[in-house]
Amino acid sequence: MFNFAGKILSLTAVALLTTTAIGSAQSMDELVAAAKKEGQLTTIALPHDWCGYGALIDGFKKKYPEITVNELNPDAGSSDEVEAIKANKDNKGPQAPDVIDVGLSYGPQAKTDGLIQAYKVSTWDSIPDSAKDADGSWYGDYYGVLSFMVNKDLVKTPPADWSDLLKPDYANSVALAGDPRASNQAIQGVYAAGLGSGATDAASAAEKGLAFFKDLNAKGNFVPVIGKAATLAQGQTPIIIYWDYNALSGRDNLKDNPPVDVVVPKSGVVAGVYVQAISAYAPHPNAAKLWMEYLYSDEGQLGYLKGYCHPIRFNDLAKNGKIPQDLLDKLPPAAAYEKAVFPTLEDQGKAKDEITKNWDSVVGANVK
Repeated sequence: MFNFAGKILSLTAVALLTTTAIGSAQSMDELVAAAKKEGQLTTIALPHDWCGYGALIDGFKKKYPEITVNELNPDAGSSDEVEAIKANKDNKGPQAPDVIDVGLSYGPQAKTDGLIQAYKVSTWDSIPDSAKDADGSWYGDYYGVLSFMVNKDLVKTPPADWSDLLKPDYANSVALAGDPRASNQAIQGVYAAGLGSGATDAASAAEKGLAFFKDLNAKGNFVPVIGKAATLAQGQTPIIIYWDYNALSGRDNLKDNPPVDVVVPKSGVVAGVYVQAISAYAPHPNAAKLWMEYLYSDEGQLGYLKGYCHPIRFNDLAKNGKIPQDLLDKLPPAAAYEKAVFPTLEDQGKAKDEITKNWDSVVGANVK
């Protein structure tokens, strides 16, 4: 399913390489004791309605009440998270993140720049090799596909594919769920639109995606507002290009006020993997490692699934009969994912460079 490229271990990462949590250097009991002594974990960019993170954070607090969770900027994008590490290299205060959750392409770059440290969780072997850095600097945590979240009160006929969004029926209606100059979700939205427009490789997908949004903007269909469930409900962004798990979670939270459709497009179905990493400058490195152990435990992985995300250990959990049927029943039909494309790291890197650099000159819409 996954097709990702690896990266060469940087000298900085070598210096920071650690053993697994249950290895000889540090037992789980020792890790828990050390994390409790630190007493704090600083996260960044984890909205409570994203991928089940609200319940996951609550679960971690309940399991380790001695550790305070300091949550920074829940609405930050992947590049903001990386910049927060850079800006706080010499800062051990509350503005320095211990951990990051970023789009796949940001992990290898952060490693190359010496911004993250290596750590292998105890469930390391059940994470697909193609979705993790061999040395433990970053590792996939969950994935989903881009979909259309639609306010049914305002949009009577939901779009079925990317080309539909260009129709006059959707004037002043379509938004991205982030700034494509900084947000991985938005960048992948542009990429997916390019594939939906007939692109066959990363370079042309970025080019065609930008052209698609230029056309969408020129037609008056694009809304330069970062779309969320709240803006959809208010009618500001009646259609949002959203990861399926965000759209499904938003649908549930809105409780039919307004009623919501979640549509996986017929073409240009792009799957995105997000990755976890620990800051090389983490003020609370043991709490950060314990957080990783929690996220990659069966409990943590099922927490992602409850938030409609496919956890990275999904196949392992399924093989061992650990996924409750009621969780499987809440997911979209498997057929919706059959055409999903998992862009390689190289493809994502090319697309990100093209889209972030040329959005202003090609599309000219200041998303905020």
